[in-house]
Amino acid sequence: MTTDLSLIRILTVDDHPLLRKGIAALVNAETDMKLVAEASNGEEAIEKFRSHRPDVTLTRIIRECEEI
Repeated sequence: MTTDLSLIRILTVDDHPLLRKGIAALVNAETDMKLVAEASNGEEAIEKFRSHRPDVTLTRIIRECEEI
């Protein structure tokens, strides 16, 4: 059994809820990882990072001015 102190703490940032849900399922299936927070935009990501202090942040950044 893994203790909380040895878990890799992860924050995910993406504007698509379905993608965040999929990443959460994958992370939570691992015994050495824990999803500590999710954010849907950059401002929220900074807030979540400051309050949760994750070891890893998985993010996808799309600038508002970027056209696809």
